[in-house]
Amino acid sequence: MKILPASLLSAFIMIIGIGGANEAFAQVMDQEESAPQMKVILERVYLDGEISEETVTETIWAAEDFWAKYEDWNLIDMDEDVVVFRQQTDDISPLLKANGYFGITEEGVLTIFNGKPQRANIIQSFFQIDIQRLESKKCEQLKEGIPIMTKDRYINVLETFKTYSTDGKVLN
Repeated sequence: MKILPASLLSAFIMIIGIGGANEAFAQVMDQEESAPQMKVILERVYLDGEISEETVTETIWAAEDFWAKYEDWNLIDMDEDVVVFRQQTDDISPLLKANGYFGITEEGVLTIFNGKPQRANIIQSFFQIDIQRLESKKCEQLKEGIPIMTKDRYINVLETFKTYSTDGKVLN
């Protein structure tokens, strides 16, 4: 059984475009016994900036079916062996859901920590908080750590503490 190289599929797409590639690909497939395989990397970008990556191997029986399967993804890169797609995800990352906590650094910066607030476990920093204006209860909550768990809580906490920002700008 002869395997059609993935580079041939890439060449079809680069030379004659996605639409024409399907027709040319079909003609070659009539002459071959098996379909090419491509490594596909799927990048998911979460609201909190975290990027997850999943790698799959796809057998390309028809270029049209392949592109239809990933129509909701953005093509980022492609070469003869690998296709990279990216998708924005309207949710927080699994890491934040499982173990993310809002807290405050010693310098007074609103920060997300991996686990309860500790200097060494910083995931992301946002903005400087005016500690003088912050209510003692809210300050204590930040020192202890506020578990994130959901997108709504993530947004709510950011909005709540943005009013205490020293300059109104997000560091992100």
